[in-house]
Amino acid sequence: MFKLARLGASTASKTRLSGLVSAKRFYVKEIKNDLKKQDSSESGDLVDLNAFKQAPNHPTVWSNEQIPREIAMTGPRFEQTDLEAQPRPLAAIDLIAKQPVRIVNGRKAYCDGEVSGSTGHPRVYINLDNPNTPATCLYCGLRFQQAHDHSHH
Repeated sequence: MFKLARLGASTASKTRLSGLVSAKRFYVKEIKNDLKKQDSSESGDLVDLNAFKQAPNHPTVWSNEQIPREIAMTGPRFEQTDLEAQPRPLAAIDLIAKQPVRIVNGRKAYCDGEVSGSTGHPRVYINLDNPNTPATCLYCGLRFQQAHDHSHH
C-alpha cells in the first residue's frame, strides 16, 4: 500500500489491489483445506511422493515466500499440462551447501559468483571479522572463512 500511495495511485486501484491480495490468500487457504480433505479421505490409495516434492533434491519449501508446488501448479493455467513432463531443476539451496568453505588469508574476501563474464553477480566484499565462523555471500551463498593463522586475536 505504501508504494502505491507514493506512486500516486488512485484510491480505487489501491482498494482493488488489496482485494486481489486478500482473494489470493483465501484461495490458497481453500486449496490447502481441499488437499487436507483429500489426504484424509484417500488414505488407502498409493500416492507418488515425488510428484509433490518441491524439487527433486528438496522435499519442501525453503522460504516463507515460496508457495508449495501442489498449490502453485493448480488452476486453469495448468489444466491440460502434464506436470511430470515439465522440467524440474534441482534446488540450488542444497547444491550450494555441498560447496566447501573457502579459506582466505586476510580479513576481507570478495565474491563475484566465480563465473566469468556477465553470468555471475556483482562483486561484493565480505568482512571476515569472526575467524571461527564462515561468512556467506548474500548473492550466491558461497561461504568464506579467515585462515586461523591470520586472525588478530
